[in-house]
Amino acid sequence: MTLSLTHSARPASVMDEAREDHFIRRDGRVFAGTHLIIEVVNGHGLDDEDRIERAFRDCVDECGATLLHIHTHKFSPQGVSGVAVLAESHISVHTWPEIGYGAFDVFMCGDADPWRAVDVLKAAFRTSDVRVRELLRGEGLVDAVEHAA
Repeated sequence: MTLSLTHSARPASVMDEAREDHFIRRDGRVFAGTHLIIEVVNGHGLDDEDRIERAFRDCVDECGATLLHIHTHKFSPQGVSGVAVLAESHISVHTWPEIGYGAFDVFMCGDADPWRAVDVLKAAFRTSDVRVRELLRGEGLVDAVEHAA
């Protein structure tokens, strides 16, 4: 799907000078934020809400983000879902402890560095098998909006 923004459809806050510095400019690319899809494989402690909350807090600290709120939910007989809401976006997880698997999303904008969460998650869940895919969210939209102004 291609998004085309006209002057009237453009959100006013996008062009706000104060928000401009939250966009990331790297290697000639401009985007809203970095979204990492992180798969923890053969992990330990993925059914432990306290460990997951501690991992969220450690990720926030290591990435240089700002924590607003954490919510977790433990399922019966096993599994945990959780989200850490950040000023810079979020960290979320859904776990399948019976197979040692945790599906994490780490999405951050601004100066926060989501890649620093990878080693935190490896240590927190005692595994070296962590698989990562990166998405640059909003890539191309910022340039399109700036040129439409």
